[in-house]
Amino acid sequence: MLQLISDLPPHVAGIHAFADVTEEEYTAILCPLIDDLLKRSGKINLVLVLETDIANFVSGAWCGNVKLGFKYFFKWKRVAVVTDQRRVLGYSDLFKYIIPGKFKKFPLDHLGQAIRWVSSKNGFQTQSNN
Repeated sequence: MLQLISDLPPHVAGIHAFADVTEEEYTAILCPLIDDLLKRSGKINLVLVLETDIANFVSGAWCGNVKLGFKYFFKWKRVAVVTDQRRVLGYSDLFKYIIPGKFKKFPLDHLGQAIRWVSSKNGFQTQSNN
């Protein structure tokens, strides 16, 4: 299931994944969220909180993730992946070598730090457990 994260600065979007994540949810929630963010700010600053096992993403949702990455190839600015799952962190590490922009991982108990990092406009970076 995907749920929007509220109370973020206007140049930042946030999504929280838990339980099962379907391709339909991905298309209905994440894609419009990214499109709206691009209309507002021209760049993608995203907080992605993953509290579900990677096995709970249907294959179509992961394929959608790859398509989204390439669709907006030059629009990515900062993405904070917030999770305690090692398998997900390896997947997000791959993106930072393929897609332009800054990708950083944070443990679940550092969500506030992740939001501050993504929200920063001046290049300020906080410490994290990379």
